[in-house]
Amino acid sequence: MKTLTPHKVMAPSRQHNVARARSAQGAARPAWGHAAWGALLGIGVALLVWAPARWLAWGVAQASQGQVQWLDPRGTVWAGSAQLALTGGTGSRDPQALPGRLHWELTPGWTGLNMTWLADCCMAQAARLQVQAGWSTWQLQSSDLNSQWPAGLLTGLGAPWNSLQPDGQLQLKTQSLALHWAQGRMQMKGLAQLHVQNLSSRLSPIKPMGSYQLQIRGTPEGTPTPSLQLSTLQGPLLISGQGQWVGARLRFTGEASAQEGHEPALNNLLNILGRRQGTRSLISLG
Repeated sequence: MKTLTPHKVMAPSRQHNVARARSAQGAARPAWGHAAWGALLGIGVALLVWAPARWLAWGVAQASQGQVQWLDPRGTVWAGSAQLALTGGTGSRDPQALPGRLHWELTPGWTGLNMTWLADCCMAQAARLQVQAGWSTWQLQSSDLNSQWPAGLLTGLGAPWNSLQPDGQLQLKTQSLALHWAQGRMQMKGLAQLHVQNLSSRLSPIKPMGSYQLQIRGTPEGTPTPSLQLSTLQGPLLISGQGQWVGARLRFTGEASAQEGHEPALNNLLNILGRRQGTRSLISLG
C-alpha cells in the first residue's frame, strides 16, 4: 500500500499577511521613485533660480570671444552686477575696465527675455532690452538710450586702439532701435548715434583734435543694409565718410585731412589713418 505524504497547507491568516506585505513593497517602489524625481526637479528649479552671476559672465565672455568681460560678478543670473572690461581677446595684456559697476535684471517671458541694465559711471537712468525668439527668427529691441562713456575704454580692444590711445568722451544715443534676424539675415530699424567729443591721441601733439559724429541709420520698416555716416563737428582734424553694413561686413569709404596750418602736427596721424593722396588720407574698409 502506497503511503501518501501530506502537503503543508498555509493557514488563511498567514496567506493574507504575506500578500499584504508584497503589496506594500510594490507600493513603496513607485512612492520612492516619485520622491526621487521630485527631489531632482526641486534641485533643478533651485539651480535655475539661484544660478550664480558668474555663469552669465562666462556666457558673455564666450559669445564675445573674450573681448567683453564681466569681472567680479555678484548676485545671480537674474539680478546681479559686475565690472565691465574690454580686452583684445584671449591673451590680451591690457584690459580696460569701467569705473563702478554694471547692474542688470533679467525677466523671462513666454516669447523671450526682458533685460534692464545700468552702468554706474555712464548712465543717468536704466535702459531696457527686449529679446524675442521664434522658430527661425529673433529680435532685439532697445529703449531710447542716452549715455556717456570714456573713449579710453576702447584701448582695451587692442590694435589699432592701443596704438591710438584715444582720450575723450563717447556719447551714445539710440532712437527706436530694433534688430531683427531671420534665416541668418539682419534688418535694422531706428537710429544709433555716437558723438565723439574732444578726441585726442598720443600720436598727435594737438589736444583735442576735434569732435565727430557717427550715425548708423535703419528704416522704419527695417533694412538689411543700414547706412553709416561720419562727419566732423569741429577741430583741426577733418574726417568724413559714408558706408553700409552688408551682412556682417562694413563697407566704408572716407577721407581725413588737416585744417590749414595744422598739417605738420597731424602728418604722422594722417599716414596711419589711410592711404596718402597729397594732403588727404583716403580711408577704405570692407
